[in-house]
Amino acid sequence: MATLGIDFGTSNTAAGVMVAGRPHLINVEPGRTTLPTSVFFDYDRKVTTYGSVANTALIDGREGRFMRALKSVLGTPLMREKRQIAYERLTLLEVVAKFLRMIRERAEAETGQTYDIALSGRPVRFHSTDPARNAQAEVDLREAYMIAGYTDVSFMFEPEAAALASGPLDKGALGLIVDIGGGTSDFSVFERNGADTRVIASHGVRVGGTDFDRAISIAEVMPLLGRGAEVRNAMGPGRHVAPNAIFNDLATWQKIPFVYTAENRRMVADFAKLGVDPVPFGRLKTVLEMELGHDIAFAVEAGKIQINKPDVTDAGIDLRVIEKALWAEFTKDAMSLTLADHAAQIRACAAETLAMADVTPDRIGKIVFVGGSSLLQVVEHVMVAMFPDAALERTEAFTAVADGLAIAASS
Repeated sequence: MATLGIDFGTSNTAAGVMVAGRPHLINVEPGRTTLPTSVFFDYDRKVTTYGSVANTALIDGREGRFMRALKSVLGTPLMREKRQIAYERLTLLEVVAKFLRMIRERAEAETGQTYDIALSGRPVRFHSTDPARNAQAEVDLREAYMIAGYTDVSFMFEPEAAALASGPLDKGALGLIVDIGGGTSDFSVFERNGADTRVIASHGVRVGGTDFDRAISIAEVMPLLGRGAEVRNAMGPGRHVAPNAIFNDLATWQKIPFVYTAENRRMVADFAKLGVDPVPFGRLKTVLEMELGHDIAFAVEAGKIQINKPDVTDAGIDLRVIEKALWAEFTKDAMSLTLADHAAQIRACAAETLAMADVTPDRIGKIVFVGGSSLLQVVEHVMVAMFPDAALERTEAFTAVADGLAIAASS
């Protein structure tokens, strides 16, 4: 029975098998070996679309329900709550299962094989500080695979899979996988003896690209929608600051679909009437009425990517979908400051991984960057400061985990 290696990511997904002794990545979209981990339930057509097609449906303004970053919800009670999603009543567990079934069907269509078994990547820790929730996340993911029709699934830490696919090491040197995806940051210290790879220690923390997006959105975008602004009391004199909850949820990928409630719309309509400065609350009212939360999130992500380019020092987040000529301007220095706490968590986790391996930083001869968020300059600066003499490898940042899973699935 054939086994399919699946890198089910918070932001992007890939799948691979071995062909003629080499990893072969499935074209999960036409001409592409990765696809966004996005789902769109189309109200009018009563169809479910995935990946770039789902993203396009949202951007084009089709009526429906868009979901992304569902991996971050694994292990939480939200996964098993039945809710009306467009034209179906589903749990989020069943939504994940739909996505995983689609990956299998596309792999089978390309290769002509049947994949009843999956080797799935997983972060070292789905949740950093809650062992019970961390364990439940794997239970949830396993059940999603079963609902999707797989007969069996096993799991492998994502950075350990990436280590299998990494290039050679200098004699006596160790390698460090720095795997920062959409939801988590994972590290593995490994050594290589010929074709054999041995992982010495792995560790992880729940910090990733969606957390970076959230922090940037809260700092740069949400003040333009009323975060931190004052609202007059409805009864009597006095004023209060608008509560942060709605802004925090609007800046969080996996919570955006649940922001558009009647209660939130009523609250924001009151803010627009009673705000000391009604303009930002008027924008927030538009966001909720037009359901523009994901448009904002994509704009923040695009701004983050733009400001990360080496020759760019300042950029903007395009918010013209809300209001003509509305931009959130920010600089590279501002982004570094906004992400400083996240960078500190990544630094601490890398140091803890070395301690678990009982090695010193000078033993690390090569750092292998894996995952799109590992390519942010703020991450590279942390790693270079910790390991100034290590070589840097970025060549397979987006596919190393899937390559490694393909290798492991064939053994």
